[in-house]
Amino acid sequence: MKATGVVRRIDDLGRIVIPKEIRKTLRIKEGDPLEIFTDKDGEIILKKYSPIGELSEFAINYAETLAKTTGHIACITDKDTVIAVSGAPKKEFLQQNLSPEIEDVMDNKEIYTSKENNEIALPITQNDNKERKYNSQVVYPIVSQGDSIGSIILISKDKNTKMGDVELKVVQSAAGFLGSQMEL
Repeated sequence: MKATGVVRRIDDLGRIVIPKEIRKTLRIKEGDPLEIFTDKDGEIILKKYSPIGELSEFAINYAETLAKTTGHIACITDKDTVIAVSGAPKKEFLQQNLSPEIEDVMDNKEIYTSKENNEIALPITQNDNKERKYNSQVVYPIVSQGDSIGSIILISKDKNTKMGDVELKVVQSAAGFLGSQMEL
């Protein structure tokens, strides 16, 4: 564990304020759920809760199925990171923080499709520089109980690939299914 040097007192209602710098670094926003853990040494650990992360094993299998079915790179994300990827090197995507552009698509519950090679493809992770890596993509938010909890992303690096209605319907079905699994 890394010490921050920050000390806070608990108020009379049992609350503690997480400093703004730490919230910004860990990308914790107002309303984000946090899990609370304790260990045998009496330490309290706060961890940003990822509802879709609960299905990580399932998400890995689902990403593999999407990649095999469509022939494209398939990524499944929670609100912050890529939690499953298939069809591409894992180090390129897995556990990488999402780009602000992908976060905006999720926050606004938008569906993004770049169908043609002349359209702009969104960067997937924060590590993506502005060079054009993807020729075609579909981004579909996973919505559960009215809240966006992640996304399904199909990507193609092939310059001749054009995403169409079939890919959109496949991703829509996957997002709907994963969202419904969170409601059970």
